[in-house]
Amino acid sequence: MPELPEVETIVRGLKARIDGKRLLRLTLHRPDLRRAIPKGLAAKVEGQRVDHVDRRAKYILLRLADGGVLIVHLGMSGRLTLGDATRPSPLQRHDHAAMLFEDGIEVRFNDPRRFGLIDYARDDTLPRNELFRHLGPEPLGPEFDGALLARLLAGKQTPIKSALLDQRVVVGIGNIYACESLYWAGLSPKRLARTVQGERAVRLAAAIKRVLNHAISVGGSSLRDYVSASGELGNFQHHFAVYDREGERCPGCDCRTHIKRIVQSGRSTFYCAKRQR
Repeated sequence: MPELPEVETIVRGLKARIDGKRLLRLTLHRPDLRRAIPKGLAAKVEGQRVDHVDRRAKYILLRLADGGVLIVHLGMSGRLTLGDATRPSPLQRHDHAAMLFEDGIEVRFNDPRRFGLIDYARDDTLPRNELFRHLGPEPLGPEFDGALLARLLAGKQTPIKSALLDQRVVVGIGNIYACESLYWAGLSPKRLARTVQGERAVRLAAAIKRVLNHAISVGGSSLRDYVSASGELGNFQHHFAVYDREGERCPGCDCRTHIKRIVQSGRSTFYCAKRQR
């Protein structure tokens, strides 16, 4: 599943091409993805200028000049890719939507598993929208620091790895980046979340920002389906410290036990038992 760095990479690619451009045509090739696409959506968005593209958690937001917002979530396998409508490529089997912008810019939404979504809301209603009202803070926001993270984790009896995947605690981190962040913070994924206070919370908040920003700088991680808006693969998988490195030496210490893999809440967790306590 695309996580925050992958979605942010796509957002930046779209911003560079469609900010300020008018959406001329929205073509939908099916009425639903994981949920129904709003009826009459094309009529609401066609002819509107995109004021700017941004992101909330893993949702891509095309904010329109009239106050409407076109919402896209990539789900497990979705892609948003840029193309040239003057030299159109053949329609692919799982191309479920296409957006034509000024200057012949085309954006296609392809989703083989159909776990993504396309939705619409008014900008001033987003905080109350069912998709967003439960979401925690953005980990790259200026307000996210050790003190805020400590408050969010206080009293939580779940392992810290599970807490980081809870979108009500903090958004967008996902499995890969939770493993990597805990490694660089020196915290065991099995540690109870409520014990991550004080200096531990400061280290973890800093590690989260470091890992996410590094991943964004190299275009995210491409393990299966993800490509950027320009169709390029991400490269962060070549920088993993522990994720998917079971049995390999820890890059940060002289441990003889090597990187371990355990399963938490049905997800693989990778960590160094010597470095992470």
